[in-house]
Amino acid sequence: MVSAPGDAAPSGASSPSSQARVSTPGTVLITGASSGVGLFATKALVDRGWHVVMACRDTEKARRAQAALAIRDDAVTHLRVDLGDLDSVRALVDAFHATGRPLDALVVNAAVYKPRLKQPERSPQGYELSMATNHLGHFLLIQLLLDDLKRSSHPSRRLVLLGTVTANSKELGGKIPIPAPADLGDLSGFSAGFKAPITMADGKPFKPGKAYKDSKLCNMITTQELHRRLHESTGIVFTSLYPGCVADTPLFRSTPRAFQLIFPWFQKNITGGYVSQALAGERVAEVVADPAFAVSGVHWSWGNRQRKDGRQFSQELSDKASNPVTAQKVWDLSMKLVGLA
Repeated sequence: MVSAPGDAAPSGASSPSSQARVSTPGTVLITGASSGVGLFATKALVDRGWHVVMACRDTEKARRAQAALAIRDDAVTHLRVDLGDLDSVRALVDAFHATGRPLDALVVNAAVYKPRLKQPERSPQGYELSMATNHLGHFLLIQLLLDDLKRSSHPSRRLVLLGTVTANSKELGGKIPIPAPADLGDLSGFSAGFKAPITMADGKPFKPGKAYKDSKLCNMITTQELHRRLHESTGIVFTSLYPGCVADTPLFRSTPRAFQLIFPWFQKNITGGYVSQALAGERVAEVVADPAFAVSGVHWSWGNRQRKDGRQFSQELSDKASNPVTAQKVWDLSMKLVGLA
């Protein structure tokens, strides 16, 4: 991990003091922007003067959500994508290029979480759906839009991925063994092609909750590998973040009804970790746009319970998320699975 504001800046990483002190608006593409954190991040960035490309599976739903938050029509562009379908990702990139807009920031936000599945669902390419949507679709999107970010003239081009405590064993939430901690093992499932009967990256039997954790671990690994490979040569800022426990986000819509009622109450009254969708969206917008976050390689967190002042800090990542040997293997195998090797 690299240092954050308040620490010495790492070699090859931009320090906040070297950045313009006033945020410069630009164009950002956000996946999964029709609800939850992605929607409120859209609102927060539009309020900062940014133009947001809302990349969503249901564009009509996105338009209704935009209107409900009184987000101006001229401040957003709606494009359709199903992140679980690699062909749809390629169509999104073509549609974005057809708009003629530059790309100054990319936010990887969309995710599916289906912990009650008994059998895996499959993407059109035959991959287990949570890994296909949360990691592989986004991995392909990143690869296809990197040149756009490189061409941007924005003073602080950024690529931001949403992480989670449940995939980071350096945090309490990542140590909970229900159903199992995030762990890609030897990546034998990826190595074998990740198609039926394979359902998990490590080649072991299907566990839907762990499949989600593993996919988010891949997201954070991807951020670190992007930083190692490309930050110094391109100047793009690669970061991930955990905005806090957004316990009432639509991400949990596939969980039991009792969980949806109890979990927010528990996070508000017992752990103190609860964060509203609006506050989480604001934090994503800060990582995208504010000069203080122009430090590449950082996994940002607010902690809530770890820090009483409510300020951001650089959260240490586990070896599983930061090991460069693992990261190179995830990168190489992902390139093959999305058809770019």
